[in-house]
Amino acid sequence: MSQFQPDSAHAQPAAHVSVIRATSGFQPLQLGEIWRFRELLYFLTWRDIKVRYKQTALGAAWAIIQPVFMMVVFTLAFGKLAKVPSDGVPYPVFAYAALLPWQLFAHSLTEASNSLVSNERLITKVYFPRLVVPIAAVLGGLMDFAVSFVVLLGLMAYYGIRPGMAIVTLPLFLLLAIATALGVGLWLSALNVRYRDIRYTIAFLTQLWLFATPVAYPSSLVPARYRVLYGLNPMAGVVEGFRWALLGKAPPSMSLIAASSIVVVVILTGGLMYF
Repeated sequence: MSQFQPDSAHAQPAAHVSVIRATSGFQPLQLGEIWRFRELLYFLTWRDIKVRYKQTALGAAWAIIQPVFMMVVFTLAFGKLAKVPSDGVPYPVFAYAALLPWQLFAHSLTEASNSLVSNERLITKVYFPRLVVPIAAVLGGLMDFAVSFVVLLGLMAYYGIRPGMAIVTLPLFLLLAIATALGVGLWLSALNVRYRDIRYTIAFLTQLWLFATPVAYPSSLVPARYRVLYGLNPMAGVVEGFRWALLGKAPPSMSLIAASSIVVVVILTGGLMYF
């Protein structure tokens, strides 16, 4: 009695099995996975944008109201009462041009720091590169930035300010702000999973960081010998770069910009590895 042999032409292909194991110790970053899951990154970013202003009376207008009201408060408190210099630029424009990158940074940092905890149910149900979650939280803030940027253009037109050729460098400083928020957000999001009291320190951290950044005052008030040390705050380079690119003021200290850029690279690289 002959044994039945299946026809090789109709044989079922072997199932492809992927085994996912937890890693430990130093591992390659495998950033190529982010590109393979780019559609998920898009949908998570779009979800964050839609959910942010869902069931709100003013909707996306909050993206304008927050920096505008802060500009008014800064103008009255620092520009009128404290007589803080603004390097020859009308103080409302001076403050608003700094508040734009700062609001992007502060919002992105807060959302990225809480992203893993708020997406716990999604993370525990299906595999995808976890790095997608904080990146989507950071990219979601770009929509608010774009809406608020229109107001800045209106202020510049009202005060007769025309940007020069330095405006071509604006995307570089925008990228620097995003990288800063992502780098710090990666550290805090990973720590927030282990120590839940980290989330209570985020608001305090951003408040201190605001006054350590030349938002309400120019960096020219800092003595020249301390510029490199001051540049260890990466947002100092971002804010001064924004003002230079948009308002046509004197170029920022190159030592300050260089120090800020180096710090961003270190923070982002360390955050990726720790995450």
